[in-house]
Amino acid sequence: MKALKALSLLMVASIAAPAMAEDWTGAYAGFSFGYAEADGPNGSSGDDTVFGPHIGYDRDFGNFVLGGELEYNRLSLDLSDGEGSLDSMTRLKLRGGYDFGGALGYVVVGAARLDASVDNDTAAVYGIGVAYPINDRLVISGEALRQDFDDVTRTDGGLDSNVFNLRTSFRF
Repeated sequence: MKALKALSLLMVASIAAPAMAEDWTGAYAGFSFGYAEADGPNGSSGDDTVFGPHIGYDRDFGNFVLGGELEYNRLSLDLSDGEGSLDSMTRLKLRGGYDFGGALGYVVVGAARLDASVDNDTAAVYGIGVAYPINDRLVISGEALRQDFDDVTRTDGGLDSNVFNLRTSFRF
């Protein structure tokens, strides 16, 4: 929750910044580093750091920006009570947002694939993010994402996962 509050404050601060014209159209690639937490069946849970690459493309339609992204996060999250471990998460995301001038606030929807020690599963991913250009090539951003997987643990039951990423991207 602390990361979500920090992301919200960053978004509000970005909106209050003076407006600058920004063209978000183009391809980008980068790296993310963050935090993941998971809650599984029978009170099992765990948290760990995540990291990995991402690549995407955005199209600027004036004040509205639409894009797609492929992201991979490596993690080594052991669930309590012997429920197994989470090894990696791959996401295919669509994102749409509003260009506030100095920053881009956006929402994310898509699919997430979780590779775990017990089983693998695909689920929906959704979340929010904010991106801030440092210059015409370098962008820093933050995302808060949620995934709800069905059965990837030793006992039956769902697994809810939250991921908070800080990202740097290079635009081409």
